[in-house]
Amino acid sequence: MSYAITAGLVLLVDRISKFLVMTHMQDGESIPLLPPVFYLTYVRNKGAAFGFFQGKVVLLSAVALICLLLVLTQWKRIKTKSAFVRWGVVISFVGAVGNLIDRLRWGAVIDFLDIRIFVFNVADVAIVLGVALLFWEVLVHDPKTS
Repeated sequence: MSYAITAGLVLLVDRISKFLVMTHMQDGESIPLLPPVFYLTYVRNKGAAFGFFQGKVVLLSAVALICLLLVLTQWKRIKTKSAFVRWGVVISFVGAVGNLIDRLRWGAVIDFLDIRIFVFNVADVAIVLGVALLFWEVLVHDPKTS
């Protein structure tokens, strides 16, 4: 149950934050919060991370759907794994859902957290944190790598 609550909260924060950006900012607008390091910058990203696969919305959506279906079909097996694996998968899953909703609804992912190197969103943070937990499991807790 805690997985569902956490996933719901992460998705809610992602959706609300993107809604607020879309309704209160113009595409391309940038608001300095902690210059020169952190800005709110409204960007419609039609690609993947770091600008890869620009304009490949259908391909990126299909890949996301396949990955999400894989997680759903393997959830019984995932539940038997460590907490790092379970939480890593759940958090990454909900981030992927948030960005998939954007791609299907807007044809682009709504990004706005700008650290001047790249612009990202709450769903991206969830994906990175989830993957970090999976790496932590493999690199630190996996007895096979020790």
